[in-house]
Amino acid sequence: MKYVKYHGLGNDYILIRPADVDGNLDPRQVQLICDRNYGIGSDGILFGPLHSDNCDFRLRILNPDGSEAEKSGNGLRIFSRYLWDKRLVHENQFTVETIGGAVVCHVHGGGRTVTVEMGDVSFLSTKIPVAGEEREVLREHMDIVGTTFEYCAATVGNPHCVILCNKVSPELARHYGPLIETDSRFLHRTNVQFLRIIDRQNIQIEIWERGAGYTLASGSSSTAAAAVAYKLGLCDPAITVHMPGGNLTIRLSPNFTAVMTGSVTRVCEGVMDMEMFEEERPSNQAL
Repeated sequence: MKYVKYHGLGNDYILIRPADVDGNLDPRQVQLICDRNYGIGSDGILFGPLHSDNCDFRLRILNPDGSEAEKSGNGLRIFSRYLWDKRLVHENQFTVETIGGAVVCHVHGGGRTVTVEMGDVSFLSTKIPVAGEEREVLREHMDIVGTTFEYCAATVGNPHCVILCNKVSPELARHYGPLIETDSRFLHRTNVQFLRIIDRQNIQIEIWERGAGYTLASGSSSTAAAAVAYKLGLCDPAITVHMPGGNLTIRLSPNFTAVMTGSVTRVCEGVMDMEMFEEERPSNQAL
């Protein structure tokens, strides 16, 4: 099985073409490929390009736990870079269909930089979705194992919970992220961002990604966190998002349409040996 690996600010994805797979990838195969000890290792798999009736291309985004993500900003940038590398696109805009909606992408900077029109951000509970009466989920509170957090929720085609913090750290995200991801109020689970406002143009986030865990960067998380900062009047509409893996820029319109720009790096390509999928796993490594 052939593959190509890229990363966007340390958030790495393996791209697999449908033509190189006998059928579809099942959840166990996805888990094995993404495993950093027993497989290639990645924060997810991009499965495409696929045919679309409405867009130039279609993309499936698979999480390391075998579930499917609606949308991924970093995944879309990496997919765009792959299309550029294969000369399927040039310095012109093109559209990509995802479960979370269609997006417009533009590769520039000699292929190293990609801009994605991420679409509209909504804070409405019924769209995210968040349990309870219909409302914009802003500055609400939750208690997680004895700690109270102030949070906002948003969707950019996938769900996000943005925790407002004075300080953020990897330890904070790793400890509370999985508990918030699976909190019952988030009906489809949620991505979690721990947000610190730096100034009117800069924010810092630490990220726990639904289905993937702690990660160094995320495009959709950056978009959601920036939109929350702008919605609350804490930042201007052009925001640099600082993450452990690097920075992204988010531009927001008055009606909360978001445009993301960031880098992509090609890592390697190769062929997976099918022996990887035949080996029995120890019981404590069951997938």
